[in-house]
Amino acid sequence: MGDRRIWRRLEAVGIVLVALHSFVIGVLLMFATNWVLDFAGWDQVSHTFFPRQSGAFHVILATGYLWEFMRLRRISLLLLAKAAAVVFLLVLSPWKEAWSVPFSGVLDGLMLVGMAIVHRLAHWERPLA
Repeated sequence: MGDRRIWRRLEAVGIVLVALHSFVIGVLLMFATNWVLDFAGWDQVSHTFFPRQSGAFHVILATGYLWEFMRLRRISLLLLAKAAAVVFLLVLSPWKEAWSVPFSGVLDGLMLVGMAIVHRLAHWERPLA
């Protein structure tokens, strides 16, 4: 695939953007919980513990994405988390709850596919010929 440096740079930028997305979502869920839930289409939430807990997990995952990539140049955690999110958001969750559920599932799917492709191109080994 020619020079892989551009793909490796793109991979690093992609990891930072995906981690930043998860970090921002996490912080908003933890500290602006009611506003986020209202914006996302959740009309009735009686307790904010679980949305806040979800925020904490988003921050932990964002940190894990960066940590794994910086230490090992791998994205296994990101791919696993995004695949689980797609299944949960598009298959297991009721779409009638809020507009943000299918939107988030599609967005996570795009991040999953995009990062998998870029990672593969960044680390493609030439076949023996």
